[in-house]
Amino acid sequence: MDKILVLIHTVEGGALPNAALETLAAAQSLGGEVVTGVFGEGAGPSIGSLAVEGEAFAQARYATDAAACEALIKASGAAIVLAPHTSRMARALPGAAARLGGVVDTHVVAVNTSDGAVEASRWFYRQRIEGTFSRAARPWVVLIEPGSYEPAEAAPAAAVTKLEVTVGSKTQMVGFESPETGEQTIRPDAETLFVAGAGWTKKQKDGQTHTPEAAELIMGFVRGAKSSLGSSKSLVDMGSEGQSVLPFLTHLHQIGQTGSTPRHKKGLATCCHGEEPHVVGWRFVRERRAVNMDANCGWARGKADVLYVADAFEVMRELNRLLG
Repeated sequence: MDKILVLIHTVEGGALPNAALETLAAAQSLGGEVVTGVFGEGAGPSIGSLAVEGEAFAQARYATDAAACEALIKASGAAIVLAPHTSRMARALPGAAARLGGVVDTHVVAVNTSDGAVEASRWFYRQRIEGTFSRAARPWVVLIEPGSYEPAEAAPAAAVTKLEVTVGSKTQMVGFESPETGEQTIRPDAETLFVAGAGWTKKQKDGQTHTPEAAELIMGFVRGAKSSLGSSKSLVDMGSEGQSVLPFLTHLHQIGQTGSTPRHKKGLATCCHGEEPHVVGWRFVRERRAVNMDANCGWARGKADVLYVADAFEVMRELNRLLG
């Protein structure tokens, strides 16, 4: 089997992202010789047997990241390169692969071997068709989708070879600027995904809308459970139709056919109908629960593990009380 390089980067403080350990687990599942290359802040004392570190590589920049990746791939002599599909890797690795005459594939959800050859699997056509393929070109760079593997146990490498990489860059890091809202509601590593549907902003049992209370209940749960927040397309688009909306939702929160496809372990849908365009975004959520007043909604047709036929306002009030 071809030699495999696990290529990862550190984050602020020299820590490794969870996706890096998932990629290591993917490489270990293939068997054969596996080496690890790390670049970024604190790369030297990390799990890599090859490392590129220094102030120039502490921040994410295309010029420095691509140069570091190219140097690590060359030094490893690996024909197969596995890397986590983070924004930093997705930006830098295609350029590094092109410089080395290789190819790159993104959003891969599984790797395996067949007759000694490495094969990769990924979803096509909005996550409706799964395809498995292999490539003859080398190096073959494969970006592993976060959440596809359980993280591996990793220990510092016994011996580290530090590579000297010199590269110039016109990009200068001057600091971070956070949005005025300041609240993090999209958490890819959260255990639970909470999805708000359009029913939250419509008339309730008393014939009135209660959008401010809905916003308070939803954010109370997101904060208390430390969950990630999503929404259906209809709820996101209601503002353009002149209807009341939840102020903290944007198109970045959109889950489904025209939104994101998260990989949280658990998902709770509230006031959603569970129709196909929305539910397709739940394909990789392992445990699905929904709260809806309609016992015949789409969630009841085999799309949810548990459906609570109840008033979402009452359910969330009780959940928030239990969360304290």
